[in-house]
Amino acid sequence: MGTTIGRIVRRVRYGRPVVVVSGLPRSGTSMAMKMLAAGGLETIVDNLRAADEDNPKGYFEDERVKDLAETEDRGWIRSARGKVIKVVSSLLQYLPKDNTYKVIFMRRNLHEVLASQAKMLVRRGEASTTGDEELLRMYSDHLEKVKFQLAFRDWFEVLYVDYTEVIGDPETAARRMNDFLGGVLDVEKMALQVDPDLYRNRA
Repeated sequence: MGTTIGRIVRRVRYGRPVVVVSGLPRSGTSMAMKMLAAGGLETIVDNLRAADEDNPKGYFEDERVKDLAETEDRGWIRSARGKVIKVVSSLLQYLPKDNTYKVIFMRRNLHEVLASQAKMLVRRGEASTTGDEELLRMYSDHLEKVKFQLAFRDWFEVLYVDYTEVIGDPETAARRMNDFLGGVLDVEKMALQVDPDLYRNRA
């Protein structure tokens, strides 16, 4: 695991960390972004993707994130220091090393993730070409690799947050996030953003 000393040195060198909300698609990342925004953290979003039936509260995305794997121009990430940005788990490895990152990583039952993704595809008139069992294996392997990367790279610190625990006890989840980020956010406002009615795909 990355050493505490190494992280301290990086923090002194690179300043305030970039706060990153990550996880698989449909794992609660938009909910976490909304909580952090309500708590007082500035978000890096472009609002190009509008709220819809799948995410009625909004996506909280920046389209530049999708290009992280294909471009060498990642210097703009420095503008997110002290702010929060959403980065899907498969793109975490492309975040530049000249920052420190505090990652809030959303975990959700994989069967629920698949069910939510399937409904989204149906609404878009699309279909998956990969079976559920294969997708479950792929996602499980992917999450293990990401966990390893986050544990052994000094520029990452991570807090794992379970989606169902946020739904069941928003205040405790908000307090954990706040403690991880230094205790400067409004926990009560964060907790109020959690809408149990949006928990529509249950294992």
